[in-house]
Amino acid sequence: MTVHDHWSEVPDTAELKARFRPILERIAEGALRRERERILPFEEIGWLKESGFTALRVPVEYGGSGASLVQVFDLLIDLAEADTNIAQALRGHFALVEDRLVAPRAEGEIWLKRFGAGETAGNGWTEVGAVKIGDTNTKVTPDGDGFRIDGEKYYSTGTIFADWIDTYATRADTGAPVIAIVKADQPGIERRDDWTGFGQRLTGTGTTVYSGAVVEPEGIVPFETRFRYQTAFYQLVLDAVLSGAAAAAVRDVSAQVARRKRGFSHGSGTAVRHDPQVLQVVGRARAFAFGARAATLEAARAAQRAYETSQGADREADDQANIEAELASAAAQVSAADLALRATGDLFNALGASASDTGLALDRHWRNARTAASHNPLIYKERILGDNTVNGTEPVYVWQIGQVTE
Repeated sequence: MTVHDHWSEVPDTAELKARFRPILERIAEGALRRERERILPFEEIGWLKESGFTALRVPVEYGGSGASLVQVFDLLIDLAEADTNIAQALRGHFALVEDRLVAPRAEGEIWLKRFGAGETAGNGWTEVGAVKIGDTNTKVTPDGDGFRIDGEKYYSTGTIFADWIDTYATRADTGAPVIAIVKADQPGIERRDDWTGFGQRLTGTGTTVYSGAVVEPEGIVPFETRFRYQTAFYQLVLDAVLSGAAAAAVRDVSAQVARRKRGFSHGSGTAVRHDPQVLQVVGRARAFAFGARAATLEAARAAQRAYETSQGADREADDQANIEAELASAAAQVSAADLALRATGDLFNALGASASDTGLALDRHWRNARTAASHNPLIYKERILGDNTVNGTEPVYVWQIGQVTE
């Protein structure tokens, strides 16, 4: 083990992978049945909590593994290969863990202990309707020694499985934007599984309603202290989902090709598993999946550098590291989305009409990848990358809300 920061030591990657491989294999075994029957993965997320997977990034002294961001995203790709829904369902959790890790120890310690003990968080940021970027109708109001929260969020990914909800809100008394970390299991919280997308249907994405729910004093965090590379972080989770979807498609189609008995009447005349053109399709898809993973892990290295500068006093270095992390995540998004969609779509050529058999449900990999790729439209990330390349323009992201003028 080697020291990488003031919190903990980095564990051995091979040891981490070996530790979680049996659980990921169990998760993969039931993924198709869950998709067919719309079974939410409460049990499987429970396995991940009990095993310490959800505490990967938590320092060892608080019950976690102290993993680096590269290791976390490497394992998230493995999880996404087992079940893309579960990897995305934990997106808000890993983001809140990262935020509390970056925070001063006195502020983050209470939460890191909870996450180290297996508690998890969901997401409560997005609202439906005419809400300006950086604004919210969800309000936090002082109430006795604590606060109450009222409002409604949509796209609350993972919240239905979580112990806490990482919520973006506004203080009713001051108008200041805050993060409210809200206990999920209480009378003032209603969580609905009403996501109707054609992919990623088991992520627990849907509506969360806050009706006078209690927020403890330690659950109110000024928004301006939020970890600065969070936009890159959130995108990296989706890049991991895309990479895992591509790898899963290669795995499942390869298995079908290997055991197929019938050939194509206009094919090469050999068994399908030895047909050079079919093998080319599978090989190219494997290369696409490899490229998506490589791009994601390279961007994770940039996010790791942003974490490391966040722990120092060099503001200029931190600014630059955050810019590089945002640009790297944008480049990884464009690459991973394109490669994953090509891999999951092209593989239909390996099996022909058999690939559309609902019993095999191979289309789920494309649907899940297409849904993940629809977050944060690529056209904007491509424009950001182009503007930076040509004009040197720095990206403007959520951590700069309040600095942007209309």
